[in-house]
Amino acid sequence: MNGTEQALVDLAPLLRLLLLALLLALLPLSWWWLRARGADTRGRMATLTALTLFLTFDLIVFGSFTRLSDSGLGCPDWPGCYGEVSPFGARDDIVAAQTAAPGGPVTWSKAWIEMIHRYLAMTVGVLILVMAVFSWIGRRRLPFSPWWPTVTLVWVIVQGMFGKYTVTLKLYPAVVTLHLLGGLLLLALLAAQHAAFRQQPLALADTRPLRRAAAVVLALLVAQVAFGGWVSTNYAVLACTGFPTCNGQWWPEMDFATGFTLLRGLGGEDGVLRTVPSQVAIHMAHRLGAVVLTLAMLGLVWALWQRRADCPATGRFALGLLSLLGLQILSGLSNVVLGWPLLAALAHSAGAAALVLLMTLLLARLPAPQRAPQAHGPRPAAA
Repeated sequence: MNGTEQALVDLAPLLRLLLLALLLALLPLSWWWLRARGADTRGRMATLTALTLFLTFDLIVFGSFTRLSDSGLGCPDWPGCYGEVSPFGARDDIVAAQTAAPGGPVTWSKAWIEMIHRYLAMTVGVLILVMAVFSWIGRRRLPFSPWWPTVTLVWVIVQGMFGKYTVTLKLYPAVVTLHLLGGLLLLALLAAQHAAFRQQPLALADTRPLRRAAAVVLALLVAQVAFGGWVSTNYAVLACTGFPTCNGQWWPEMDFATGFTLLRGLGGEDGVLRTVPSQVAIHMAHRLGAVVLTLAMLGLVWALWQRRADCPATGRFALGLLSLLGLQILSGLSNVVLGWPLLAALAHSAGAAALVLLMTLLLARLPAPQRAPQAHGPRPAAA
């Protein structure tokens, strides 16, 4: 069966892939078991959550590398590669596809990049499954409901479906962008659970102003990441050359209606938007969003820095956010000025994930203010 006849969804290798996922997960699980031996249930779960959080961050970064290296269709079916567990078994199909289209999406290296991404995703899925099972077993000793790890497990399955439709719908922009946002939501869920295990709330008398500011900044950050994903999936990074102007203009011609039509393919016979104004509109929206987010984040950084005398941890959060913000600005400018180099683009994606992670940890460590019990006076005597 050649590449043109290959079914987009082939469930035949699913069981073999699941077995492979279990085998791959044995390595991190063995490390966890040895590392946490002798610890109580809470300590073991805290270590497992930290390990899963670390691998999920790696998964998001490698997913960005998969997209940026145009390897998203390196294996044009799902969940295997031409019906096989690895590119080794699909060698003939890959060679045939590469020979038919030397500059196409299927090459030997792209197939391996795509499958490594799937292997890592399956490994994270197994770890989250183990987290959910152990959470229910030791639910009386956890600082939160076992439904949180269960919801995380459900979400990682949803992410798998986004991964499937990313391939079967040929990099449909809305699906690819949702896949990116879903990965960040998974990261945030794990970060919140990790913070709950550590139980290190910031020692502040009144956390309400900082909580409100952090919630606003996180919302703006998520919106900006969505804009960034839309820029990448629509190949609009180089729609504007130069900075701070765009193609020599402060306000170039833009077509927002076409650029932000969500329910559409990439457009064009080769999957690229044909109207330059629509790509310029996407790019400029991301630039304007960056300005708004930068101002809001600088305000939050200043507020955190002002509270460092009361709680030194707020100063560390301020420095961390400021450093990541600087990295994002530098890598974003490098993408435009240097013509979208892979290293700068990857750093930009990793920096966005790191910002989401740090903002989630900040919110999780800002305890919600406790409501004071209402005083009830004596009831009036009956007449």
